[in-house]
Amino acid sequence: MSKTQKQAVLSLSGGMDSSTLLLHLLANGYQVTALSFDYGQKHRVELERAQQLVDYINDMGAQNNNIPEITYQVIKLDGLTSLLDSALVEGGDDVPEGHYEEDNMKATVVPNRNKIFSSLIQSVALSIANKTESPVKIAMGIHAGDFSIYPDCRQEFRDADHNAFVEGNWDAERVESYTPYLEVMKGDILKDGVKCCEDLGIDFNEVYKRTNTSYKPMQHDGVWYSDYKSAASVERIEGFLLLGRPDPVAYGDEDGPASWEKAKTHVINVLESHNKKPVSMNDTIDMVNNM
Repeated sequence: MSKTQKQAVLSLSGGMDSSTLLLHLLANGYQVTALSFDYGQKHRVELERAQQLVDYINDMGAQNNNIPEITYQVIKLDGLTSLLDSALVEGGDDVPEGHYEEDNMKATVVPNRNKIFSSLIQSVALSIANKTESPVKIAMGIHAGDFSIYPDCRQEFRDADHNAFVEGNWDAERVESYTPYLEVMKGDILKDGVKCCEDLGIDFNEVYKRTNTSYKPMQHDGVWYSDYKSAASVERIEGFLLLGRPDPVAYGDEDGPASWEKAKTHVINVLESHNKKPVSMNDTIDMVNNM
């Protein structure tokens, strides 16, 4: 581990946001330690996708000699599964469908999830900082669309969490929180992903087909498909509508594989039912590029 290269520890879920943040860190010259967490989530396929993405990027970096190798590890927390009350974990209620504005979406909260994750990445980051005697960033892909349902994604919580970390550890000033998407939406995150793929010389579709945002993934003939009805999937598809390009991930429903056109049409109908529609891209991504 280099003492001179910039270091970051990333919470990598295997979803669209943290995967884009991985690209963002690499494009900005960071050596990345990426950690995923197995807490008994129903959508555990996200862990497979995270591994596939890391392997793809590391292979491309080795071929082109232009991307620092990613260190990747899955942390097992599945002993918590039976103790957690959430629709997202095995044994929980059915994952609700619809838009994040609906009240039943609070069922997708996993109690204290981001605090659990941040404690572990803080621990690893401080260990790296002490070994290298250099600053380390802890990176999380939380964004503005998370605020209404997930309190542990809000700036107030992030500040309180970091202050507690600093109070409880020697030399914690070497570790800095990095959440560049905190004030932007998924469409802006994808726009950053396009830029980062270009900067790194990797294929956008190859990256994003190796991600999973769906909270209700399903298998047909042994192949995993993302649903297009859960709120997480609706929000992802809305982001691709804003970007103006098809989502390369494979979608499906109870009848089998589903076309992008079918998934897109469903989401447009959901957005219209909430008096929303995809709007043109804004300039908030400039804020991300300047951070």
